[in-house]
Amino acid sequence: MTIDMETARHRLTGWFGARIPGAQKLEVSALTAPGAGASNETYFVSVAYQQGCELISRELVIRWPPSGFHVFPPESYDMQQQYELLKRLQQTSVPSPAVFGVETDQAVLGMPFYVMERVSGWIPGDFPPYHSAGRLFESSEAEREKVWWSGLKTVAQVHAVDAAGTGLDMLGVPEQTGFMEGQIRLYDAVLAQNHDPVPDTLVAARRWLIENAFTPPCQCLCWGDARIGNMIFDDDLSVVAALDWEMAAIGDPIADLAWFIHVDWAASEGRPRSPTPRLKGFPDREATIAKYEALTGRTVENFNYYDVLAAYRLAVVYTRIEQDQNYLDRSGNTKGMLTITHFEKLDSLIGL
Repeated sequence: MTIDMETARHRLTGWFGARIPGAQKLEVSALTAPGAGASNETYFVSVAYQQGCELISRELVIRWPPSGFHVFPPESYDMQQQYELLKRLQQTSVPSPAVFGVETDQAVLGMPFYVMERVSGWIPGDFPPYHSAGRLFESSEAEREKVWWSGLKTVAQVHAVDAAGTGLDMLGVPEQTGFMEGQIRLYDAVLAQNHDPVPDTLVAARRWLIENAFTPPCQCLCWGDARIGNMIFDDDLSVVAALDWEMAAIGDPIADLAWFIHVDWAASEGRPRSPTPRLKGFPDREATIAKYEALTGRTVENFNYYDVLAAYRLAVVYTRIEQDQNYLDRSGNTKGMLTITHFEKLDSLIGL
């Protein structure tokens, strides 16, 4: 369901007014979209009001499920769970946006939504990728290295969270190989939305993942989408907020580490069109793994397995994105273009 932005602004004025005690002369700005993505729809909004003798202005972010084409099945966009997760993260060392409120009554905007504080800073860009343009591209090698290590430190902070102590075991604690079974189910559901047959490489990779599944040596909170493109950095190149928790789960932390490294490869040397050299200054895979071990005190095991999972996950997402005719029209791509390098990597990793 879609809603006119002016109608949304009007309804949100009443919604905020009911949730800010003593607010007078409350005004809500027009909603503006920061960009495109494959997760929730995101809008910036300013809320100004008088509280007693004080004039207050707050910069906020509103997120709701995709109103049009969606990559993941509709049940994956659980606003209540995402709100609760962010709320619980405030008890931890993980830098994350403070939440304002959540609304599950669809009578307000036609869909559930949640509101969080807007965090100032900058984000390494996806469009165009940070390896080819933008602030990181223009930075020094030393600055790039600092960004990479700051991002990895944030991943390690996520994995240090006491999930049970903060209530984040609400995500469900899998037994034995249950983490991988959950991952397979999720991406099966993504593929089930497509109109095309599942490519042979994905069939083979899925089978390989199942046949080689194991009980993780340890399990903890996993971000699910751990990458520097989901982090807000300040001018000192430290992470001030970790974003996009839709794929969070309790599972093997090495899955996050492999994703962190793989997605960076996909944004540079793994691009199917005009592969871009990885920016100088970024530490390589071996140095990243060694640094992660130093940060966490964990020995990285089974990295290659999770490298396969990372390539499989992103390839599945790309097959889904290629079902969006609007995307194909805008990008000029054809079906199969996005997945070429991922299929080549999967074939190499599993020995096809």
